[in-house]
Amino acid sequence: MNNEVILRDVNKEDLPIFFEQQLDKTANHMAAFTAKDPTDKIAFMSHWHKILDDDRIIKKTVLFNDQVAGHVSSFEQFGEPEVSYWIGREYWGRGIATRSLSQLLEYVSIRPLFARAAKDNTASIRVLEKCGFKICGEDKGFSNARAEEVEEYVLKLPIKAE
Repeated sequence: MNNEVILRDVNKEDLPIFFEQQLDKTANHMAAFTAKDPTDKIAFMSHWHKILDDDRIIKKTVLFNDQVAGHVSSFEQFGEPEVSYWIGREYWGRGIATRSLSQLLEYVSIRPLFARAAKDNTASIRVLEKCGFKICGEDKGFSNARAEEVEEYVLKLPIKAE
């Protein structure tokens, strides 16, 4: 195995794998801001079909050694360009999130670019910081996965000269 991380466009055949990956309770707790009911496959598929139909959203499947390991995306949220990613738990701890986000950032040229992570999601914060993001603010919102309000960091990837 060569531990290669490749991004490609998301296709409909990836969706069942994404669905299975997001069922993981530990992953949902870490991500915090997830679907109201992760087990609702119809809602999940409907949500993803809207994403696939929206040309404004950049969405890439993360392949690790030719296996679907997760996805990365860039979209507008709260009026700002933002990135997000999900890596299946079985792929954690191998640098896949950092490598896939780094590759996405080569493709997405918009700056500044933002991301959000629950304050206690140190692994995600570390990935974002390795990719050049800096904490620039704080927010909080209701977490479906935790059934409570959760504090989060807002991170920013600045324009190169900043």
